[in-house]
Amino acid sequence: MKSPDRSIYFRLPKLFAWIISAILTPLISAWAQQLGSAALPDGQKLYMATCNNCHKAEAGVGAPGYLVLAQMPPRAILAALETGKMRVQAKDLTTDQRKAVAQWLTGKMIKDVVIPKEAYIPFTLPVAEKGLVHHSGWGGDLEGTGYRSAQQAGISAENVGKLKLKWAFAFPEANQVRSKPAIVGDWLIVGSHFGEVYCLNKQTGKIGWRFQAKSAIRGAISVVQTGKGVHAFFADNNTNVYALDVATGKLLWESKAGKHPQSGNTGSVAVYDNRVYVPLTSIEVASVLDPAYPCCSSSGEIVALDARSGKEIWRHRVIAEEAKEAGKKKNGSPFYGPSGAIVWSSPTIDTKRGLLYYGTGENYTAPATTTSDAIQALDLKTGKLVWSFQATKDDTWNLACPGNPNCPEKAGPDYDFGMAPILVKQPDGRDLLVVGQKAGNVYGLSPDKGNVIWQTRIGHGGALGGIHWGMATDGKLVYAANADNKYGINPNVDSLIKPSPGLFALNVTTGNVAWKTPTPSCGDKKGCIEANSAAPTVIPGLVFAGTLDGHLRAYSTADGRILWDYDTAKPYPTVNGIEGKGGSIDGPSPVVADGMLFVNSGYGMFGEMPGNVLLAFEVEK
Repeated sequence: MKSPDRSIYFRLPKLFAWIISAILTPLISAWAQQLGSAALPDGQKLYMATCNNCHKAEAGVGAPGYLVLAQMPPRAILAALETGKMRVQAKDLTTDQRKAVAQWLTGKMIKDVVIPKEAYIPFTLPVAEKGLVHHSGWGGDLEGTGYRSAQQAGISAENVGKLKLKWAFAFPEANQVRSKPAIVGDWLIVGSHFGEVYCLNKQTGKIGWRFQAKSAIRGAISVVQTGKGVHAFFADNNTNVYALDVATGKLLWESKAGKHPQSGNTGSVAVYDNRVYVPLTSIEVASVLDPAYPCCSSSGEIVALDARSGKEIWRHRVIAEEAKEAGKKKNGSPFYGPSGAIVWSSPTIDTKRGLLYYGTGENYTAPATTTSDAIQALDLKTGKLVWSFQATKDDTWNLACPGNPNCPEKAGPDYDFGMAPILVKQPDGRDLLVVGQKAGNVYGLSPDKGNVIWQTRIGHGGALGGIHWGMATDGKLVYAANADNKYGINPNVDSLIKPSPGLFALNVTTGNVAWKTPTPSCGDKKGCIEANSAAPTVIPGLVFAGTLDGHLRAYSTADGRILWDYDTAKPYPTVNGIEGKGGSIDGPSPVVADGMLFVNSGYGMFGEMPGNVLLAFEVEK
């Protein structure tokens, strides 16, 4: 899965600069007095010395202004400084200093989270030779289709109108939720913004066990059952990869996949034939906001680990050559390259051909490579490149664009492949690889050689537009969420093509649009952004897709009519006693199994509505 965290940040109007100086600074001083903490004045000084150069509202370099940061939970600020995308900038600060920055900025103290005992229940997992794993990984299968059969789903066009909220679980102090749960027996396994992995009872939402990883879990949990053993695999944002025994919640092994100091992980791992395939990106895309940062030297990677031990089997760099000095910045410092071509999304497994497919992002710096904005195929056993299809050439871009010295001289449009490729069997039995790009294009590719079978454009595209997180297919149609929105499109690129946010259905064989349903208007709702960005899920007769205004909808696969609609952006009483609120739906698709539907709600980035809940729906009997 793709992380849009590396795309253009939500920028505040210059008018906010006056608002901040006239209103926000006195408010923060008042907060400091109310908190009565000696750490807060130091936090202000540290923030001004370490962070303000990039995060002041009028900086115009792509970072969120401090009015935006001040609305985040202090724990989220601290996580960014310790293990997230700001860890490089904060490397010289002590733990207490990082806490002081977070507390001063948000006006709130960082406190230990206490989940009441009533939120826990005894955990039991039945012993079975097979059949315990009901959903696993990004797309629910190795091919990444996002499809659930009628038997698996237990929901249909006839009973979808009877879906009712059963329970809500709140992730403590989170402002975004993006880890997709796996389903094992009667339990969900899901990660969190702060590295907690919860095993939740499917019927009640109560906690069976909890595991603490070292950093944010941004991808899906992948589960494999071998004989009587059931193991869960996932990676955190610092590229630590974990294997857990689902029966106990205990760690089996831990292995670090990234070697570059700024390696990161946003995509889900894929597990097949005793190997764990780990996609790697890098946080250099954000480190460049500091004009003094030596930009850039990282490359996207795929790493194969032994599922039994965590030991590395092979490593593939998307950019084969190491970066070297490749030019001068406007401030006279050296540029390094080639760099980038990162892997944001999850890999897809082709067991018949012995191939692994994945998409790549833009180059961070020149020289541009032929491996950026591409779909590539690797040999599963050796990691050797088999073929590569590049959709957009010369796309050099990073978050420093425009204006910052770290922005490449010829900034590209940021048209990476952020979604996991889908391997689909067409009605005539032939295989096709279907991929969507942020440029607004959908491609049907040959899985053998990567050549284009068909190509269809469904929107304007942009840094936060086009096909952002993913698609789904039932073998007849491909369902694509188009994220074109007012914050994510580039009016200077393809200005004659109008933005067209919504859900599209394309014929698998021809690529022709069968139907399209525009994202319904959200009017003057606070935080209103009209776009389908999150990946959809398809079952016979229905497509479930969420929108940035917080609505989850069920569409008819026949004609795109909306058959069910639920607004998730509201407060909830929660089963774990933590304050819960829904927001924008972005990132992974909903999970459907056994007459229940599970969806994340809340994505506090890029002007979207924050939230912290996992919602469970059930067909009312």
